[in-house]
Amino acid sequence: MSEHVTPPLVLIPENAPFNPDQRSWLSGYFAALLGPAIEGATALAPGDSGGGPKLADNDDAPWHDPSMPLPDRMELAKERPEPQKLMAAMAQQDCGQCGYNCADYANALFLKKEERLNLCQPGGKDTLRMLKKLDEEFGASGGGTAKKADAGEGEAKAEAPLGPLGYCRENPVEAVFLSRTRLNEPGGEKETWHIEIDLTGTPIEYVVGDSLGLFPSNPPALVDAVIAELGARPERIIGGQTLRNRLIKDYALGGAPDGLYQLLSLLTSGEARKKAQALSAGEDPDGDAAYLDVLGALHKFPGARPDAEVFLEALDELQPRLYSISSSPKADPGRVSLTVDAVRYNHRSRLRLGVASTHLGERISEKTTVKVYLQKAHGFALPEDLSKDVIMCGPGTGIAPFRAFLRERAATQAPGRNWLFYGHQRQASDFFYKDELTKLKDDKVLTRLSLAWSRDGTEKTYVQDRMRESGAELWNWLEGGAHFYVCGDAKRMAKDVERAIIDVAGSHGGKNPDEAVAYFTHLKKTGRYQADVY
Repeated sequence: MSEHVTPPLVLIPENAPFNPDQRSWLSGYFAALLGPAIEGATALAPGDSGGGPKLADNDDAPWHDPSMPLPDRMELAKERPEPQKLMAAMAQQDCGQCGYNCADYANALFLKKEERLNLCQPGGKDTLRMLKKLDEEFGASGGGTAKKADAGEGEAKAEAPLGPLGYCRENPVEAVFLSRTRLNEPGGEKETWHIEIDLTGTPIEYVVGDSLGLFPSNPPALVDAVIAELGARPERIIGGQTLRNRLIKDYALGGAPDGLYQLLSLLTSGEARKKAQALSAGEDPDGDAAYLDVLGALHKFPGARPDAEVFLEALDELQPRLYSISSSPKADPGRVSLTVDAVRYNHRSRLRLGVASTHLGERISEKTTVKVYLQKAHGFALPEDLSKDVIMCGPGTGIAPFRAFLRERAATQAPGRNWLFYGHQRQASDFFYKDELTKLKDDKVLTRLSLAWSRDGTEKTYVQDRMRESGAELWNWLEGGAHFYVCGDAKRMAKDVERAIIDVAGSHGGKNPDEAVAYFTHLKKTGRYQADVY
């Protein structure tokens, strides 16, 4: 979801004492150093360093598939140079939550212009552990490393310059939360909200396809429970703020980090210490690791109660969340809309809450401010030629960018046709934006609307089933130059849609299996298949 548009490279003169490969690598290196400080900075120019490591590049990465398990990705990269191994550890979603795409983040770590190893949120603990392992291996071998560059004795380390205000996670702005509207009708199992945020007075200007980064706050009730479990005073001042405020605003209280288990292992003994050590190493001695948040970890080791300040040092920072924008600046000037599922579930008699989703869905009051920034889209945009046909596939909240696309197409009076595949659980309760879509269809903006409801009827029907049912017409649209877009789950739904396109190419395009796969690959390489996945 992040855009990385190639800026003019910092060219090394041809008469400089370097061979062509070395000049190419040096150009990429200097472009990377300037990258985040320049709006639209991009990945390093791939190339061989004349004996040095080859930098990571999305086009030369057979592991660049978000559905591929981490061990398989690392196996594919095991003979590759260090920057590419770093890239293989990422979640492969190019979602932009880290402020880069996967290749850029890997290169930034290798070149030491990025010190944080914990930015790949979709990769979670697995990615963080692998990056730490690689970092240690590279350091031990004397190779590139993501560790901080050493400064001279007593020499201050210069901080990296902030990106443009409102356009990076390090430099957010405050915007006004306007409203929330429940999208589900009574009877639905989900809780989904249409969110409106006022951008007036901010420098943010977006286009459809972009995402909004948002800094949430932890639920106060959860924070109070953690403080009570610690036996600490909520008003204790740590780092210039109260302990309670630090936990609400600054620290993640979701999945317990390895560092917390390491700390707890020092405060326990015997079997409890062995379990804490095992959990810190990524093991699961009791089969409950996936459900242990910070409070759950404290409950699991009731005799270990660290000092509050040491406890904070063992936690991860609270990271921003990215949401696909569901509005169009041409149709909705001065504001931005999001479509958000509120995450709630029970585990062992405790209600668990999604931090950002319930922050937006229930805790933040109207007319109050929220910290946001714009994440430009990476390879997810409407075609510049307005006459091109557009096919969109987005079940559930995956409809968000396509609501934006359709509003944009209506505002620009684009002559190209528009086809939306949309699905959810039940039509009666989960038909998001039904009135809007119906009007767009009546106004001839939405040419076709194909619906799939997985819980209506005896058989489950998904968007990929509707694609196969309409295979002949879908093939005609694709052969006529239509652009195809998908938004949804990277590991399941998006792969199912890819498989459906390949099947349609075989069934209605007369292609054998290898040709059908090659056809789909060509759609991707030419930018006619674009994905916004999570």
